[in-house]
Amino acid sequence: MMRPLDPDGPPYSRRWAGLLVLCLSLLIVVMANTALMVAAPRMTEALNLSSSDLQWVIDGYTVPYAALMLLFGAIGDKFSRRGALWIGLVIFAAGSTYGSLADSTTTVIISRVIMGFGAAVIMPATLSLLVSMFPRSERARAITLWSATSGLAIALGPLIAGALLVHFSWESTFLINLPIVVIAAIAALFVVPPSKAHDAGCPDPVGALLSVIAIASLVYAIIQGAHFGWSALPVSAAVVAVVGLILFVLWELRCSEPMLEVRRFTNRTFSGATLAVFLFFLVTFGVIYYVAQYMQFVLRMSALETGIRLLPLAAAVFVGAFVSARGIKRFGIQATVGAGMALGAIGTLLLVRIGDGSTYLDFLPTLILLGLAIGVAQPPSTDAIMGAFPENRLGVGGGVNDTSLELGGSLGIAILGSILATSYTSTISPTVNAMAKQAAGIPLSPDQAAQAKAVFDAARESVGGASIATDQVRQSIAAMQSTPAAARQVEILTAQARELDAAAAHAFSAAVSHTSIIGGAILAIGTALVTVLLRRSKSDN
Repeated sequence: MMRPLDPDGPPYSRRWAGLLVLCLSLLIVVMANTALMVAAPRMTEALNLSSSDLQWVIDGYTVPYAALMLLFGAIGDKFSRRGALWIGLVIFAAGSTYGSLADSTTTVIISRVIMGFGAAVIMPATLSLLVSMFPRSERARAITLWSATSGLAIALGPLIAGALLVHFSWESTFLINLPIVVIAAIAALFVVPPSKAHDAGCPDPVGALLSVIAIASLVYAIIQGAHFGWSALPVSAAVVAVVGLILFVLWELRCSEPMLEVRRFTNRTFSGATLAVFLFFLVTFGVIYYVAQYMQFVLRMSALETGIRLLPLAAAVFVGAFVSARGIKRFGIQATVGAGMALGAIGTLLLVRIGDGSTYLDFLPTLILLGLAIGVAQPPSTDAIMGAFPENRLGVGGGVNDTSLELGGSLGIAILGSILATSYTSTISPTVNAMAKQAAGIPLSPDQAAQAKAVFDAARESVGGASIATDQVRQSIAAMQSTPAAARQVEILTAQARELDAAAAHAFSAAVSHTSIIGGAILAIGTALVTVLLRRSKSDN
């Protein structure tokens, strides 16, 4: 059996092999979301998902993932970080297997919840194990490789999912993770050492419960409110989140052995790094979300073509990560993280140019700049966050970093996605309303009239709905009998399908441009705030 790590002993001899296992574990967690970006249209069509259904397929993973990481990081510290990693991989594999067998909206959402639960166990364990395995002199390089893996996953998920969708159904995309999980789980037993805190202290069940309630309520409220309106339910959840957060802070300040020492946030470097991770992924996740949609629904790329065209982002992440390692040594954390965030803001603002007739080449500079930005800004931010925690709280440190990342990404997709949807709907509605009036004058059967209404409703809701609906119209046109009356209907419906395609592309291009102004502004303001916070004061030295 492998001996437990000794924090005061020599460096662990198999640490680089162990890092590979940690990176593989990170890879599957990120790919679970990026693969869904290209599988969602096929899944929507097969299961007849509504917009609400699809949102909860996505966020069934997000809510437990974001809410539980802090708790499971603390549990890993107390009992076993390697054990937490291994259990998380098994849970994740179970959710993936169940998802591949799913045949309804409910079962897909349940499988995603199980996967999110497993991801919440895996993620803080990877960072706490990394920091415990590597000496301080090598830790920045190890975190750089760990961070670069997330960029690889952003492109690899859509690429592998797209390749599978060429030959298989959407269920196959859940199986992407299984070979990697099996390899990582077996290898972890041989190259990842047992590790736990030597003085983790007593459990803090009250703090743990309050953290889960506050984060879960916050994520739920913003997702539900941003996409489906601020009715009583999301407003109530937001109130619970605020009250839960206040109670959590008050409890942790008074608790003799708190799960999270909230006074740590008075350290400007720690606070600045945490804010950087949160704001950076708020914007970049949102941008990648709608860029992938544009490629599929406006440029009409297949899932595989979309994955291939996201590869420059992954390559740029690796380049940025190694630039970051040099930048930290020469210029320090303030300049390096600030430069990375500024690159992200510039890349986002470049999308303001998107309009009618835009092609993939118009998105390429943004993908490259966002990749570079992730590579430059994330490693030093993560290193600063983990460096603020003692050995007996590394899992909690990993939980803070990963919660900031996932919470930012969730809010980015919810907030920027909501702005995108509002802009799209307001732009396309006049055209769709006019087309609906025109269609009312065409003699249609009850089934055809119902289909026409469904087409117009879908087109108003989203560009994906418009794309799928016009495809269905064309299929109906192809099935019409060749009679003089049918010929007239075919002519009108064909013209409307073309007009609807053009209107949806125009509206979505305008929405991308408008949303990118807001996303770029958020990141630009965030860059200024983070740069000020990272200017170390004497109390931080």
